[in-house]
Amino acid sequence: MSSREADSEFQPVRVRRPREQVELQIRSAILGGEFQTGDRLPSEAALARDFGVSRSTIREALRSLAEAGLISTFPGASGGSFVEGIDHHALSTRFGDTVETIMRFGTLNFEEVAGVRLMLEVPSARLAAHNRTDAHLEELEQIVDSEKTIAFSDPEVGELNAAFHRTIAEASGNRLLTALISALHGVTHPLTYIDTSPELSRQSVIHHIRIVRSVREQDEDSAAGAMKDHLTYLSDGAIAHRANETVTNGAVNSGKQAG
Repeated sequence: MSSREADSEFQPVRVRRPREQVELQIRSAILGGEFQTGDRLPSEAALARDFGVSRSTIREALRSLAEAGLISTFPGASGGSFVEGIDHHALSTRFGDTVETIMRFGTLNFEEVAGVRLMLEVPSARLAAHNRTDAHLEELEQIVDSEKTIAFSDPEVGELNAAFHRTIAEASGNRLLTALISALHGVTHPLTYIDTSPELSRQSVIHHIRIVRSVREQDEDSAAGAMKDHLTYLSDGAIAHRANETVTNGAVNSGKQAG
């Protein structure tokens, strides 16, 4: 009989904290379909009893799940924790809200996010030319027809433009790409940053017509090029306008100080 000690293959296993165990099980139940969108989770007291932990531990787990976008929690007698929709539409909303908040704090600027839009929407147009359906074409043509007749100062201009870019993204056939583009478009739409004019409106419609024609003809290179030209035109206009505003405001403030 040998006295040699065999090499061990055992590895230490990290024991999860109670909050992590609760969060993991509820997350798995939601993603596994045990809870549907809009379902109300059991109360904190019931969850604490079922898991054998304190209510503060349950609250920590629910807070983490809410931050991940899986649930929403509301106070009051009729409140509680409710399962959120988990799809690319929900992703778009939460991602857009987060980016907008970061931009408001000044840790991201318009140019950075507009640059990401360019990186996403040019390939999106290329994919749309390849994957589009007749339904997509019909929707795009209806949008452009409306853009041709609407006044540049009409509030609906922004809605039509958003619908145009969203439909191109949907035609790409990639739902994650659609979610990201829709979110970023809502945050960095150049019409938010510049004063619209008849010329800008006219050029935008011309660009949209070019994009739709390329998508209809399934010319992938042309669709990508037309989208790049369109976004660059709007982004350059927005950046120039913001620079002019900075100069103007600086001159006004200097005048006030001099006076």
